[in-house]
Amino acid sequence: MGQQVVQLWHKDHDLQNVDFVVLPGGFSFGDYLRSGAIARFSPIMTEVINFAAKGGYVFGICNGFQILAEAGLVPGALLHNNSRKFICENIYLKAQTSNSLVTSLVDPAKALKIPIAHGEGKFFADADVLKAINDNDQVLFRYCDAGGNITNEANPNGAIENIAGVCNASRNVFGMMPHPERAADSLLANQDGLAIFESILSFVKA
Repeated sequence: MGQQVVQLWHKDHDLQNVDFVVLPGGFSFGDYLRSGAIARFSPIMTEVINFAAKGGYVFGICNGFQILAEAGLVPGALLHNNSRKFICENIYLKAQTSNSLVTSLVDPAKALKIPIAHGEGKFFADADVLKAINDNDQVLFRYCDAGGNITNEANPNGAIENIAGVCNASRNVFGMMPHPERAADSLLANQDGLAIFESILSFVKA
């Protein structure tokens, strides 16, 4: 999308003056112990946490979301899928707010087809946290069917209230389990995720 990208190694101690940090999907430390639990203590995370505390933008996708949750940068936790199996398939989700950097240009009426690939993607939060994130409009996405209906049948992993992504109370740290980067180019035969990155660039482009 025409933006300069800097690769940051997990042992780095310098964010190199980036405008926006992305924690990508993957299997950090083999997902041993608990997904994201060890990576949360990687040296670079000290810099990411400080960056976020100063209002810097951070976006975690899949394993990146798990790391953000483990670091306490977003509310909730990611638990084992109800099926206890790794799930790799296309699902549908809908934006739940326009009041965020990653959803401002996403049509809230449209069901986006986005891939998932995780074994611990079930979003969970206790009743108090759940009420707070709903009251504060922090839910970014919910799983839905192709028609945009948010139903139990459309929930791929058992996430509470079909939640697929959330942001922090300050609205500068974002996490989601589905992979919009895998649905953002014509070569991938799916561009439904492109609007998420267009939303980001509308605010932070050079």
